[in-house]
Amino acid sequence: MALISIIVPVFFNAGTLEALQVRLAALADRHAGDEFEFIYVDDGSGDDSLEVLRRLAAKDRRVSVVKLSRNFGSQTAILAGISQARGQAVGFVAADLQDPPEALDEMIAAWRSGERVVLAVRRDRKGDPWATRLFSNLFNILFSRLVFSGFSPQGVGFFLIDRQVADVLLACEEKNPHLVGLIYWTGFPVHSVVYERMERTVGKSRWTFGKKLKYFIDAFVAFSYLPLRAASVMGILLALAGGLYAAALVGLRLAGAVQVEGWTALMVVVLLLSGVQLIMLGVIGEYLWRNFDASRRRPVFIIDQVIRATRADATESASRRMTERPGESL
Repeated sequence: MALISIIVPVFFNAGTLEALQVRLAALADRHAGDEFEFIYVDDGSGDDSLEVLRRLAAKDRRVSVVKLSRNFGSQTAILAGISQARGQAVGFVAADLQDPPEALDEMIAAWRSGERVVLAVRRDRKGDPWATRLFSNLFNILFSRLVFSGFSPQGVGFFLIDRQVADVLLACEEKNPHLVGLIYWTGFPVHSVVYERMERTVGKSRWTFGKKLKYFIDAFVAFSYLPLRAASVMGILLALAGGLYAAALVGLRLAGAVQVEGWTALMVVVLLLSGVQLIMLGVIGEYLWRNFDASRRRPVFIIDQVIRATRADATESASRRMTERPGESL
């Protein structure tokens, strides 16, 4: 018998939580030889999600609720759930029901066969707007070719990992985590399970363009020096081109082939080079900010309250740093 922990990050998902719990309970029934715990992480939701989760915890003793003090982002919310998980296997699934929890059946079977990292890979992104599909495909292709080879062009929806891998993720203490990238970084062999992504039927996506852009930057800055190298190469090429252009202008001027007028050309060159310089400064700034953010040693997340069903049906509360060992009593 194994204890399997399933983490669900929650952010404005009140409309899908009860249906999701029914399907997770059915998952547990299909694996009657194992024990399950379902850890819902309220990531600063502004709707009735927390009240729905309280009701679920009162009905099902396998349900735990972790309330964060504010919105930290889905990746950090998953880490907060991992810090509370006690299972030999730890997985997560989204709360919006677009990623079917039934795919966890095959993932659990793969883990039982000895796989320590099982990734659920989307077959396609049907139902998503064309702009979302374009952005996601571009990110996945670049991430696969420039950072970790073998990364699925369709992206990873969710995962199930062994306790050993989960402990490594916690030990990294990443301030701007990209969990799938961290999993690839650990070097453990990856097993993939393909699933059909469902269309959203309840609520609307909170995955804004700003969050997507931050996710994109976090992924490349955390695992690759390529943006810095690209900035250096661009600077060298522009310096060479500028030197050749300057030498040509001097020669032409001495030969009397260049008129004095040249304001338009001068402004084009100044604006172009200024834009490139600002881009380079921005790339350097992204790296410096993350380095500064990590050096401050602030907690990666703050847990405001943990709700678990106990013998006295009590509610447990605590604030906890990520560096504490998962599974400790509060």
